[in-house]
Amino acid sequence: MYEHDDQIQDKLAENSHRRTRQKELKEIRVIIGNPPYSIGQSSQNDNNQNIGYPNLDKRIETTYAARSNAALSKGLYDSYIRAIRWASDRIGDSGIIGFITNAGFIETNTADGLRQCLAEEFSSLYLFHLRGNQRTSGELSRREGGKIFGSGSRAPIVISLLVKNPAAPQHGQIYFHDIGDYLTREQKLEKIASFAHVGGITQASGWQTITPDAHGDWLNQRDDSFGEFVVLGAKRGEEPLVLFENYSQGIVTSRDAWCYNPSRRAVENNMTAMIDFYNSEVARFNHAHIGLTTAERQAAVDNFINTDPSQISWSVNLKQDLGRDRTYPYQPQCLIQSLYRPFTKQWLYYNRRFNERVLQMPRIFPHAGVENVVIHASGVGVKKGFSALVTNCVTSFDNIEKGQCFPLYLYDEDGSNRRDAITDAGLAHFTSYYPGETISKEDIFYYCYGLLHSETYRQKYADNLSKELPRIPRVKTAADFWAFSQAGRELANWHLNYETVEPYPATLETTAKDDSHYRVEKMKHPKVKVDGKSVNDKTTIIYNHRITIKGIPPEAYDYIVNGKPAIDWVMERQCVKTDKDSGITNDANDYAIETMANPKYPLELLLRVITVSLETMKIVKALPPLTIGY
Repeated sequence: MYEHDDQIQDKLAENSHRRTRQKELKEIRVIIGNPPYSIGQSSQNDNNQNIGYPNLDKRIETTYAARSNAALSKGLYDSYIRAIRWASDRIGDSGIIGFITNAGFIETNTADGLRQCLAEEFSSLYLFHLRGNQRTSGELSRREGGKIFGSGSRAPIVISLLVKNPAAPQHGQIYFHDIGDYLTREQKLEKIASFAHVGGITQASGWQTITPDAHGDWLNQRDDSFGEFVVLGAKRGEEPLVLFENYSQGIVTSRDAWCYNPSRRAVENNMTAMIDFYNSEVARFNHAHIGLTTAERQAAVDNFINTDPSQISWSVNLKQDLGRDRTYPYQPQCLIQSLYRPFTKQWLYYNRRFNERVLQMPRIFPHAGVENVVIHASGVGVKKGFSALVTNCVTSFDNIEKGQCFPLYLYDEDGSNRRDAITDAGLAHFTSYYPGETISKEDIFYYCYGLLHSETYRQKYADNLSKELPRIPRVKTAADFWAFSQAGRELANWHLNYETVEPYPATLETTAKDDSHYRVEKMKHPKVKVDGKSVNDKTTIIYNHRITIKGIPPEAYDYIVNGKPAIDWVMERQCVKTDKDSGITNDANDYAIETMANPKYPLELLLRVITVSLETMKIVKALPPLTIGY
């Protein structure tokens, strides 16, 4: 309606008349809606890009994006945020916007500039948070409660009434009401109906007044003392002092079903077939587009390529390579082991052309033969709570939510010139604080790992850790420094060697008589009745129809990594599952037999991770109090 003239008035006369009339109105005072939530197509195979809005997006760029401190601004071009920007401009200096939208903008790091602009542009903002974020897991997911739109949305939902009143004595008055924890969809709808209007919440004394902080945060505001600590890593020039010279996100393939598999042979077969198909598409495209310019070729790609998901998973980079007439061979040396999810290794085709984003990972793990250890820590904007997990192999981006990898060593991309990743300035930052102590960069690496497991640290700085990379304080005494460093080494020993530690001596009820009887399809807990409700009996796991594991200590579930107990990760990933798009099957038994030469591996892995969980929590509980010396 506002990007260009009406181009369909001869086909949809009634709609065009309505649009024309609306555009001619000088004043609109109320805009009500439920805008769609979509940043873009979910798969490049869809060939269904969002419509472009260059004028509207320019307004977002010069307002919301310009005010943001976030490194990435893609989320600001979501359809619902475009709707907020359009509506804010359309009502001019006076009016009301009533929207039901994704609630992400009220707390995500990306939307900090948006929040600052809203507080400046509107006199009053009423936000009724309905929760329902199902992109969480475990207890956090249960607290979020039912989804307001049922299966129609996994996002949290908020009702927003944004008021522009030029006569208001104060501007930027923010009123917030949270619907509450553990409510079903029906209970939430009943609450909405009982309040009926803004006055209903006012009468119930339900509005919380919010004063934004210096970061533009409305909810879960940060502890400013966190900024006094040294940051693990930062872009060049952003911070005067950083601890790690370089760091990287984990691998983003954009085609996990093809690039990862428990079976090395399956990855080889899948990637060979996909690369052959890609190369044949390059040849077919070239034959049909002889004589076109580079720009014309790129513009023609989407409407030409075969998007059958059983043949290929397209991505932006791969489409660009096709348009540039680039073909590639299958490279067997690119097959390496990777930590795909916590305590779950898979084979990966590690390759710049067919992994959409490798980022700095080739300087951390140039190839399979190099020695390294990385702390994979939660990245910016996490919803599952902060986690950190060490690994000695390439790791997936989603192994830890939005994770960033901080390495012990850095290499040149050919695997030569190994050096410490912790900076000289970072070392001096600690040695100067503990005079007389002989501290190495490796000691600091494990100090970081130990401290990142401190329950006090995670709780005190939870709001900071959800919005920015970890910062590391210096504890007050050298004795505490060494306690955290030694704890970090012990934790790393358990977390790196999880495949060889002693299995937990649980009780096995089994009729298994040969190796084939250890095949796992999907582990589960049996159900028991508690207070009339059917719940999982977590002391017991049904491994398969021949094997049941009993006597699992409840405290083993206290070790949470990436949003759920480590035990749950093993139960979830040691299974057989077929990807619905590609038709490719992930069979954990393949890794057990082909790689480990042990059909019992999934069962033993579960028992070993129970041991790891218990030992982890012993170390965490024994950490010294967090007494910070800055």
